[in-house]
Amino acid sequence: MQLHTYGWTSRITIRTVWLINCLLFSSLLGQSYIAIAKSPLTALIDPEPVETLTLNEAVLRALESNLDITIGRQARDVRLTDIMLQQAQFDPTVELSSRYDRTITPLNRPIFGFDNMVTGSDPDSFDQNDISMRLGLTQKLYSGGMFDLAFDSNRNSVAGQTFFLFNPAYTNTLSLNLSQPLLRDFGADINKTQISIARNAATTEHHVFVDQVLTVIKDVEQTYWELVFTRKNEKVAKATLKAAQELLATNRAKVRAGVMAEIEVLQAQAGVASRVEQVLVAQKAVRDQEDQLRRLFSPSEEDLRQDIVVLATDTPIQKANTSTLRQDIETALKNRPEVLQAQKNIETGTLNTTLAKNQLLPSLSLEGGVGLSGLGKTPQDSLDRTSSSDFYNIGGGLILSYPLGNRAAQSQYNRRVLEANQAKALLQRVRHQVIIDTKEAVRRVKTDFKRIRTTQTARQLAEKQLKAEQERFQLGLSTTRIVLEFQGDLAVARGNEQRAIVDYNQSLANLRRMTATALDEYQIVLQ
Repeated sequence: MQLHTYGWTSRITIRTVWLINCLLFSSLLGQSYIAIAKSPLTALIDPEPVETLTLNEAVLRALESNLDITIGRQARDVRLTDIMLQQAQFDPTVELSSRYDRTITPLNRPIFGFDNMVTGSDPDSFDQNDISMRLGLTQKLYSGGMFDLAFDSNRNSVAGQTFFLFNPAYTNTLSLNLSQPLLRDFGADINKTQISIARNAATTEHHVFVDQVLTVIKDVEQTYWELVFTRKNEKVAKATLKAAQELLATNRAKVRAGVMAEIEVLQAQAGVASRVEQVLVAQKAVRDQEDQLRRLFSPSEEDLRQDIVVLATDTPIQKANTSTLRQDIETALKNRPEVLQAQKNIETGTLNTTLAKNQLLPSLSLEGGVGLSGLGKTPQDSLDRTSSSDFYNIGGGLILSYPLGNRAAQSQYNRRVLEANQAKALLQRVRHQVIIDTKEAVRRVKTDFKRIRTTQTARQLAEKQLKAEQERFQLGLSTTRIVLEFQGDLAVARGNEQRAIVDYNQSLANLRRMTATALDEYQIVLQ
């Protein structure tokens, strides 16, 4: 009996000494580690480049350099040039010309000598020199008419003796001609139709551009929050690994103390290995998501090659959305680029129909002109006589034309009517789709918000279950396998909670996309 007691006491003493040695070794190892950490050798380690980024900064960077937005902006600017092209048809045209002509023509006229005798057999020549200049202004009017204002000046001289009053002679002419449609192509609204259509096309392209911007903002928000989730998931994986490592250390201590079987250590080691794998997978997911976010910034290839850690600093919100379904639907119908684009298409269809209907009318035009002229031996004499209005011309008339049957215009009008009706039907289809999309987005927001509550409850219960199982394990009433399973359940519950929180924020981003309110959210104005 005494021998047995002595053996038991010896074992306690040996274990105590062993534990003291372990503690001393750990203390010395820790001090050595601290000394190494404080050593200047750590300065030789290259720091990993880190970039902190808020959600607002991420959105602005994407809007500045995203390739899709750049392409959309260029397409919109191309449409803007069409407006100027259509307006250019009403720009005045100035004409300035000058011409010199010399003409020597034969004259079938006899040459008389003495006693009225005809001499020679060659025809006489008529040598004439003309120098003309013209300054004109032509312009198409918004009423559909066309006017031509011109000033012509001419100097004419004939070589030799002539019977002209002035040689050289200067002639000036000031004329104004006007042509104005009275039925077909009459009126500013008809003649500015192409300008209005070009403006509608530019506005439509702008709505396409806005739609692209909203899509990019949504993609940035979704990717940003997905990066936040992968970071959170990495922390969960590391926390689970730490718990498994602590369980392994405890099991090893118990095995060395002789109060636990070696199989428990093996199970704990397997659990640590599994947790290490989860951490590695989580870290890869983080780096992949960082690249996806940086891709939206459209960096250069050299920047994209660099391995930079992106830290998303914003915290996902967990506050309930306060807008109602009716409010969201009305906002979507008011702001969605697709709806505005369809409305512009209806306006364009109406303009085309009105123009086609006008082309069914006969062509009736009023044409008239007025002019002044003057002749003198000097340029000043010619100008004085021109301004005196002694010599003038005036005239005008009506021209009526109409193609029999007029089938081309009738066919075009029928086509425009069908296109206008089609545009109205497309608007209704777009509005219906917007309503469906908005309702689905609102339901998703509500569902994901409720998921936050349920996953939080599940996580709290998993924590309590793990704690209870750990207490049972300390009392020897549970096994390592069961504790590892409860640790895994807690990790899944924590991941589900973070997933629900991030899904809720992504659903809010999707709702802003469906209601086209993302620009207001970030206070962005597109010029």
